[in-house]
Amino acid sequence: MACYYIIGIRMDNRVNNALAFQEALTRNGCQIKTRLGLHEVSEDSCANDGLIILQPCGTKEEVDKLVDELNSLEGITAKLIDLN
Repeated sequence: MACYYIIGIRMDNRVNNALAFQEALTRNGCQIKTRLGLHEVSEDSCANDGLIILQPCGTKEEVDKLVDELNSLEGITAKLIDLN
C-alpha cells in the first residue's frame, strides 16, 4: 500500500458543501492518512471557500476512485499528485 499521493482540493461555498464533503471523507477514512484544511480567517470574517490537502494511502485505483468521488461533489475540485 503506497502513501506517496497528495490530493489538493478546492472547496467553494464551504458552508453549503462541507457536509457532503465530510461524509465522503468519513466513508474513505481508513484510506486517508493526513488531512489539512486551509481557509482565510480574520477578526471580522471567515472565508466561505478553502483548500484541503489529503494524503491518501492505497493502490492507484483506490486513490483514483477517491479523487473521482470527491470531484462528483458540488463545489469540489480535486487534483491528484502521484509521487510514487
